[in-house]
Amino acid sequence: MPLDKELQLLGSSTLTAPVSGGQVACNPAFNLTATVGDGSAVLHIWRANDNQLISKHTERNQKVEAIKWKEDGHFLAAGWSDGVVRLVGLESSKAVHHIRVAENGALSKIDFIAWSRNAIGRRTARESPASASALAAWSILADDDQQQPHVLDLAHELTFLEIETALPKLSPLPVSGGSGDDMFLFSTTASLEFVFRPCPAEDANVVHVMIIGTADGGIHLSIYDSFVIGTFKHSPRTAGPASGSGVFQLCGHGSHHGTSTHTLLLRPQGGDGTVLYLVPMDLVFVHYSPVNLSLLASKMTMMQNLLRYLKQTQSHMTSEWKSTRELPARFLLGVQEDLQKTPRGGLTIFQALYHTVATGHAFPPVKEWLVDSLAERGHKRWDKAVVSGLENLRGLVHENFIPALERCGIILSRLLGIARFHDSRESIGFNAAQISRLMDIVSCLTVVSHRILLIVMDELEYFTSFSTWLRLEIDRAASPSMSDDLTEKEVMLDDSKVLSYIEQYLIGNPLALYFDEVTKEDYAKDQDLAEDGVSLLQMLDKQLSRKEAGLPYMKALPHLDFLVKYLTSRANTVFRDIAEAEKRGVRFGQATELSFGQKIWNHEIRLCSKPRNSDVDATAFTAIVLEADKSGISLFRTIIPIINGISGVASTTACRLLLPEGFSLIDLKFLDDESLLALCQRRDELKPVLLRIAYRATAVLYGGFRNTQALVTVDLEHHDLKKVVSSFTFPHISGFVPTQMEVQTGSKARGEIPARVCLLGRDKATYVYKLPESWDVVPESPLKEDVRMEGS
Repeated sequence: MPLDKELQLLGSSTLTAPVSGGQVACNPAFNLTATVGDGSAVLHIWRANDNQLISKHTERNQKVEAIKWKEDGHFLAAGWSDGVVRLVGLESSKAVHHIRVAENGALSKIDFIAWSRNAIGRRTARESPASASALAAWSILADDDQQQPHVLDLAHELTFLEIETALPKLSPLPVSGGSGDDMFLFSTTASLEFVFRPCPAEDANVVHVMIIGTADGGIHLSIYDSFVIGTFKHSPRTAGPASGSGVFQLCGHGSHHGTSTHTLLLRPQGGDGTVLYLVPMDLVFVHYSPVNLSLLASKMTMMQNLLRYLKQTQSHMTSEWKSTRELPARFLLGVQEDLQKTPRGGLTIFQALYHTVATGHAFPPVKEWLVDSLAERGHKRWDKAVVSGLENLRGLVHENFIPALERCGIILSRLLGIARFHDSRESIGFNAAQISRLMDIVSCLTVVSHRILLIVMDELEYFTSFSTWLRLEIDRAASPSMSDDLTEKEVMLDDSKVLSYIEQYLIGNPLALYFDEVTKEDYAKDQDLAEDGVSLLQMLDKQLSRKEAGLPYMKALPHLDFLVKYLTSRANTVFRDIAEAEKRGVRFGQATELSFGQKIWNHEIRLCSKPRNSDVDATAFTAIVLEADKSGISLFRTIIPIINGISGVASTTACRLLLPEGFSLIDLKFLDDESLLALCQRRDELKPVLLRIAYRATAVLYGGFRNTQALVTVDLEHHDLKKVVSSFTFPHISGFVPTQMEVQTGSKARGEIPARVCLLGRDKATYVYKLPESWDVVPESPLKEDVRMEGS
């Protein structure tokens, strides 16, 4: 083995919070590290080269069970003990998405999270019959004095044209007044821009997949951040006596961007820990989809986020409307009780104030109320509550609610075009009738929001006159001698508007039609009628006309909360149908048993692919370390034939990598398709060493396997293997005892970030080292079994 080389130290930090359970994750694209601390109750995100805490995330009475960065580095997925995976963005410490993994309300511990990035199969939108016949557009790019033609796919460019970017950006919501998990999510511009990101052009033909493993054997799939496909449970057919309870937990995942087949490592729950099963999982819907999967998933996710935004906006609007009613109602309640006790009997505040405006005479209880209960201070509170509430409501409708509805209309129009194009020729999970129904509900919400806006504008105008009159009456009651100033103000007052406010807005309010409480009976009855299939917009118009005519009408249909919930419910049905269509395109292949009859201490898996004509053969490498012997690594090579996105019968060979004398393994990770990194410790020096192993080199021979003694052994200290293995030491690490290693390849997403290794120690310290930019060129092993052991 060649002499040790030193790695360059990029940064170190001593975390101010202890790391729980060894949970640490390096960001693939940014200089950030995520750790779990305080007994797994707090999620921390740090700068990798100093002690600066970027953000921390907590959930009441919950603990973090697994963390993993998305491949582009924009999201950190954290699985919490309440069965929810929360995606934390870089711009906010609040969760951007909530993915409930538990099915049927049952909680299950989240054990494993993985991300992958897959290229969409050949059958994409640009190869559809329509786009195949479309003309290409020529764009002439000037390069100094030379002009070069650049061919653009017109159909593809039109497909991914983002119309929403031409609209004004959505406005942030107030911090207070929301509800639920998204209460603070939409309160900043940075958070809004992060949630409503358009589909990047570079992701037009790729799809991001998140895989979550639960303790009850569930394998949960979602794509494009948060669009849920569904949960699966799989039991390998080859499972024998070691299968334990019959439940198999996901404990490892391998993927390659060039193939839609993933490899899973499953372990029997309750078993003796001596066996793993490698199972191919074919995501056929990624390989073959009638609709461009990236486009569909991005639009569905955008629609889901808009529904969340609408719900929060509606909650704020209801809160503002209630604020305009609560304080005036308390003021009026006191005088109403006194009016009931007058000798005339049965007077209402409406009659009393109307009488005062019309005649100038105020009943004694009204005078007493104006002077003692209301007075100048009470009037200011009343005026502020109503004016600020109505102005805030006006802003929410105009700046938040209606713009969000416009975006919903654009997305639904795009989906309607897709549905009409495909019609019933291919199953895409939704049809034109479903999308038309959603557009009908959006139209109803648009009508209601414009009506609310008109009512709010009128009420503001009328209340201004009423408030001026009320202040005059307070001053008149407080000082019986009328001054010239008061007389002048009274002349300028429009009594008709004061009377209109008292009559239309003081006691009953037109906005109550859209915001007031609705009984459960009316809610259920109107929902049943709405499901009849008739045009909801025509039904709403008819019911509003009946309300204006004083006739019985549907109480829930015009209600804002009812329409938002109904839109969400119908949209969720479409989302589920699309997910079911994609879920039918998930297939589990034949399992390969990986076992030596001894307890497994550590394992890692890597999936590589190599083109073969028009199809792909995937090669999975699984590294296993036995608990009884940490001086070697058992490396399995599984070749999986794949035809049209379907995996065939796999063949597996193996070898044993024998570590140099005196080395003991601490941790191991695959860096890329060529390098396996092993963190070791020299027993004599108690000094950590990093070994880079070219596991696909020609000199690394693979053969059949039955047990560890029958494996082909590759001695990493042999002089012929100096190009297969290289060792590195860590400077500035005296006394440091590493317990865990994380590795990441280089990235150019935001500046140049080199490939790096992060070490986590027992003393909470972390060290980040730069890996070499290039390794020695090592011949790749051919994709065939190199050695056959006798009798295997």
